[in-house]
Amino acid sequence: MIKNQYNSQIQVMKLLSHPARLAILEVLRNGEECVCHMETILGYRQAYLSQQLAVLREAEVIQDRRDGWNIFYKVIQPDIYKVLDAIHTYTGGSSVLYHLTDEACPCPRCNVERSETEAYGIQSKPAMEDQ
Repeated sequence: MIKNQYNSQIQVMKLLSHPARLAILEVLRNGEECVCHMETILGYRQAYLSQQLAVLREAEVIQDRRDGWNIFYKVIQPDIYKVLDAIHTYTGGSSVLYHLTDEACPCPRCNVERSETEAYGIQSKPAMEDQ
């Protein structure tokens, strides 16, 4: 039967057919991230992210690790980005680079980075000079 020949391709297309999963994969393109970073970057609630992360984890595209209260995720099938890049090329789009904003992320890593930044007097944004 022809359908069986394409089963694995169909599964990949189904996996990538959800906007939240696409966004999660784009965030993870930069490397390992914790769920709280994804919440801050993408604006999704933790429960919603967990559902989508579970789908990606069950498909063995991502892997998680726990560090205290935080769970970190990383891509373990980097070839998925070849598929995403091909889709971007086909649709005329480009990958979206997601980065943390100045919003506070509650994770210990961000709290340590903020503490070090404040201790050294480093500002995340250039100060506006009085005019």
